[in-house]
Amino acid sequence: MNEKNAINFVKDSGTHIININRNFKNIKSDVMADLICIENKRVVIAINKVVSTLDLQTIEKYIKNSQCIEADHVESLRLPQSKSYLKIIGIPYLLEQTNI
Repeated sequence: MNEKNAINFVKDSGTHIININRNFKNIKSDVMADLICIENKRVVIAINKVVSTLDLQTIEKYIKNSQCIEADHVESLRLPQSKSYLKIIGIPYLLEQTNI
C-alpha cells in the first residue's frame, strides 16, 4: 500500500479494528485484531494469534473494499518473516550454514 493509502487507512483505525473483528466473528474465527499502525511506510495490523490463510484473506478483502483507499495499490498481506518472530510463535526455521 502506498504511503497516502496507509495514512488514510490508519486515520480511522478504531473503526477498522471493529469491522475487521466483526468479519472474523462472521467466519467463526477466534482471532482478534488489536492495533493498526504504520511501520516503515507499511500498515501493520497486530493480531492476538497466528492467523490462517482464511484470516489473511478476510483482512485483505476488508482493506480492498474500504472506501478510504485505492484498492489497486494494496499489496498482498503476509506474516512477518524475521527469525525472532518465527521463534516467538514456535515455527521452525533453518539457520544458514548450520544443521540447526
